[in-house]
Formats: sequence, C-alpha cells, structure tokens
Amino acid sequence: MPDKPRKRKSFHFKLIHKDKNSNARAGIITTAHGEIPTPVFMPVGTHGAIKALQPSVLLQMDLKILLSNTYHLHISPGSDLIKKAGGLHKFMSWDRPILTDSGGFQVFSLQKKSIKEEGAEFLDGQGKKILLSPETSIAIQQNLGSDIMMAFDECIPFPADKKYVEASIQRTHRWLDRCIQSWDQKSQALFGIIQGSTYNKYRQKCVEEVCKRDLPGYAIGGVSVGEGPKLMEDIVSYTAPLMPKNKPRYVMGVGNPEDLLMIWEHGIDMSDCIIPTKFARGGTFFTNRGKIRIKHRNYRHDFYPIEPNCNCYTCKNFTRSYIKHLFDSNEILGAILATTHNIAFYKNLADSCREAILENRFTQFKANFLKSYAK
Repeated sequence: MPDKPRKRKSFHFKLIHKDKNSNARAGIITTAHGEIPTPVFMPVGTHGAIKALQPSVLLQMDLKILLSNTYHLHISPGSDLIKKAGGLHKFMSWDRPILTDSGGFQVFSLQKKSIKEEGAEFLDGQGKKILLSPETSIAIQQNLGSDIMMAFDECIPFPADKKYVEASIQRTHRWLDRCIQSWDQKSQALFGIIQGSTYNKYRQKCVEEVCKRDLPGYAIGGVSVGEGPKLMEDIVSYTAPLMPKNKPRYVMGVGNPEDLLMIWEHGIDMSDCIIPTKFARGGTFFTNRGKIRIKHRNYRHDFYPIEPNCNCYTCKNFTRSYIKHLFDSNEILGAILATTHNIAFYKNLADSCREAILENRFTQFKANFLKSYAK
C-alpha cells in the first residue's frame, strides 16, 4: 500500500526552559518538515546547497534546518522552475526545515542599487534591471515553499545617521504590511525583521511596530554589518528583551562562536552565517581551542586529528598532515573534510549550549568555552 500523505503540522514555538542565571533559553520550533530544538545555528546553502557537502552528510549529522537565499535562487535557476520541480525541498532533496531570507541583505551588499518605495532596483549579472519588492520577495519564497520566510526590509548600513534610520524603518514597516498582504501560503511562517541601526530609540520603535502584526517569529536585522562586537552586543542585549517571549527570536548573519554565545545568552533562539563554510574552503577549522589554519607549515608533520575529541567523520579518519596535503595539492576533498568538521563543530556547540541551558549552567559553560577557545 502507498504511504499515507503526511499531515502538515502548523508552525509554532514552545519555550521549554530558561536558564536561571542568564536570559539564555531552550525551546522547540515545530514546522511542517520537522522540529528544530533551539538554540540553533543554521548553515547557509545560498544556491540550495551547502557548498562541498552532500545532503546525506548533513542528515548523518542530524542537522535540523538550512537557510537558502531568495535573491540568488531568483536569479538562477528561478523560483518558477523550482516550483515546477515540486518546491525547494524536493528540488534539493532535503526533507527537513528550510528558512529563506528575503533578499534584503544581498541588496544591501550590492554596490549599485536604488532603494525606493516600490522596492530595491539593481542589475543582475547579465546587466538586466531587476526590481525586488515586498510582493516579489514573498512570491519567490512561496514558490520555493520554505518553512520560514523573511519579510522584505532594508538592511541599514553602518554607520547611519538618525534621519536616514527613521525614514528607512518607516519604509520597512510599510514594506512589511505589503509582505503580509502578499502572504497567501499560511503553512509557511513569515518572520518580521527589526531594524534601527545602533539607536535604542529606533530599535524600540521598530519592535513595537513589527510586533503589532502578531507574526509567527521575529528577527533582529542590521547587525554584523561592520559595527563591531561591542555595539552588536549593545543592540542585541537591548532589543531581545523587548521581543515577545512566546515567539522565536532570530539574529541574522551572526556566526563567530563567541558572538553566538553572546546572542544565546541574551535569549536568542536562531542564527545563521556563511562563516563556518566559507572559512572551511579557505582551510580554517574551528575547534574548542580556537581556529586552526591548516595551510601553516607547522601541520606538515602533525599526525593528530583536527580536534582529538571530535566525533565528526573528518576527525575520526584523517590527520592534520593529510588535510594540509589536500589543501596544498588543491584537492576538492580538503574543502569537503573542512566543511564537514566546521558544520559538526557548530552543531555540537549549539547542542552543548542547549544542554547547559536545560541544566542551568549556561553561564559557566560560556566562560569555560571562551577560556579554552581564546588559547
């Protein structure tokens, strides 16, 4: 007999426990494609793939969620094609949750763009003019069929003056209403984004406005854009307590281990970044004792694994000497093994933090990790 079709679960968040000595918290996000224990770090599969890794490797690690990029998938191969293929989950053979960003950050990173009330106008790689608007961003994401969609906003550059920030967040709020009006697929959760640059006044105003819409989740945007770790923590520590306690809290684009511990300590549930995969392809490995840059000549005769106590495929089977040889020889396997280890490291970090939160020892866990990591 054929399998019965799986009943789609509605999106919701359950707060399981709050650490007694900090604002760190553990929860569970439920989506149509599975549950996500939090806090969670989401690896970035920009074009619908984690560079250098097969989905089967990610499943062996029990990775719960990936992030893919609305802007890049719109440029190629196009969301209409992906919809015809059965949606992004089927297209990339990934039957677990997917979050798609709105394209706002990619617009922010472009040198030539025009931000107007209609949306953001820019040229693609072939010189074709494209307008990415709240309506097109949501339409693309609904074609992709992601479990979590992000509202289209303007990622405010750093530094920015108050007049610019005020006008920008007002436009972002108007864009959010247009996103909501275009949001037809309610099985896909829509998250609003809180901007405001480094100004508490505008962060608070943005929280109040965005949270009026009673969306499934909320994100802090406009950090990790050059403001530095001190200002980043100031923004997160001020904004996070203003956000609803019964909804997922997401800080976008944060990926250094020390920064992840900081945002989790302030009650954030989700984050994403290209750092672990991008650094891996350049030969940088993350370990509990800091970064290893495997191309250094010191590793030529080093026959230890990258991290002796790590159970990832890379560390269980290969030495630093061999992996250095792979990078020196420009072998693709080097990038594969590095990416495997770095994603495993980040998942283990999030899992260990969750365990520490549940046992009310997050503060001590963070202190011990940072003491070792800084060596």
